[in-house]
Amino acid sequence: MALSGLQIQKLLPKTNCKECGSNTCLAFAMKLAAKKAELSACPYASDEAKKVLGAAGEPPVKCIELGPDKKLRVGAETVLYRHEKTFVNQTALAVNINDTDKPEAVEKTLGSIRDYVLERVGEKLRIDLVAVTDKSGDPAKFANLCARAFEVTRRPIVIRSSSLQSLTAAAKAVKGSNSVIASANPKTADELVKVAQENGHALTVTAPNLDEISALTSKIKEAGFNNLILNFETFSLSEQFQVNSIARRAALKDSFKPLGYPTLKFIDGGEMFDIAADVINEITKYGGICVLPYFDPAMLVSLMTLRLNIYTDPQKPIQVEPKVYPVGEPDRNSPVFITTNFSLTYFIVSGEIENSGTNAWLVVPECEGMSVLTAWAAGKFSGASIAKFIKSVGLEEQVATRQIIIPGYVAQISGELEESLPGWKAVVGPQEAADIESFVKARIK
Repeated sequence: MALSGLQIQKLLPKTNCKECGSNTCLAFAMKLAAKKAELSACPYASDEAKKVLGAAGEPPVKCIELGPDKKLRVGAETVLYRHEKTFVNQTALAVNINDTDKPEAVEKTLGSIRDYVLERVGEKLRIDLVAVTDKSGDPAKFANLCARAFEVTRRPIVIRSSSLQSLTAAAKAVKGSNSVIASANPKTADELVKVAQENGHALTVTAPNLDEISALTSKIKEAGFNNLILNFETFSLSEQFQVNSIARRAALKDSFKPLGYPTLKFIDGGEMFDIAADVINEITKYGGICVLPYFDPAMLVSLMTLRLNIYTDPQKPIQVEPKVYPVGEPDRNSPVFITTNFSLTYFIVSGEIENSGTNAWLVVPECEGMSVLTAWAAGKFSGASIAKFIKSVGLEEQVATRQIIIPGYVAQISGELEESLPGWKAVVGPQEAADIESFVKARIK
């Protein structure tokens, strides 16, 4: 039976020490009840709490933290479908290099991985990891390349080899990077658990089927190591879809802990569209880490945009920071526009202003991420609230103009805005952002 946050709080030390990352023990208890935290985060949990809560206090899919700063997180999911609540940690994307690749090609790829940035609705999207595959059979060469990949990119490394010696050498070479060792099987698991523990890495486990993987993860966890990632042995897109779904459902709906870990999928080649289909399957169906066979910026644009959409909280619109944004190089006499802080609205409006060739100020008040009409209907985008925001940010001292251009769909707020902002004139702009350019040419000199 699931415990409530209040029931869990009674088992906590009630010191409100904040060492768990929450402000109070009650807040931490609520996270435990929602399976968004693990009891191990509380350094003062009693033996009784550990006994009573135990696995009940863990997320159904364990959270694995990667990278030297542990900011890359995979797992920790609590729902099968994003509309039930939300997905939490995005499918991490990695690009593979081989230790048999030409040095100049390796350096070019590493530089591309390091420098790649895709900006979408105010978020900067980057490649999360580098995968290094051992094809030479030379442990020293493989380890050196892993070290070089981490040195250049500062990303965690997916260390991939079938050789225990190569994996051990590479794990030592990137110690402290919180990387991923891939992969342990029933024969090599005991040795690789020691390697992962000694060097601070996560360990990927693999086996021919779910029963054997479950037995292996149970054995490793009982031995005291639980920083695990699953690598399923599948041979088709449909099989991967099915196995991913079975594992996630078992973890979430049946509380089957041996499959309650994030996953790792290697895509080793094929036609570009086949590769994209495999990655899309991982993004939409529970993939933890997905390794692409090569760097392709055109493909990454589509994949990262999809990933951003899938992992956006459906109950919380994407927002930009409420403030006054310069578009171009405005001065004190430049025109002033206003819109809401819904990211899509902001980027469309600012883009159209920029396309019109004019320099302007764009005022973006706090509207809880709503679009113009939605914010107006909710009372978040009224003349009074806009005037209050303009005064709070000191816009009147920043500009000499006393005209503000409001969206045409909310022309009715112009009177209230002028009353709340004495000395200003509200100019009704176009209803559609696409008409801003013609509006600027017709109305603004």
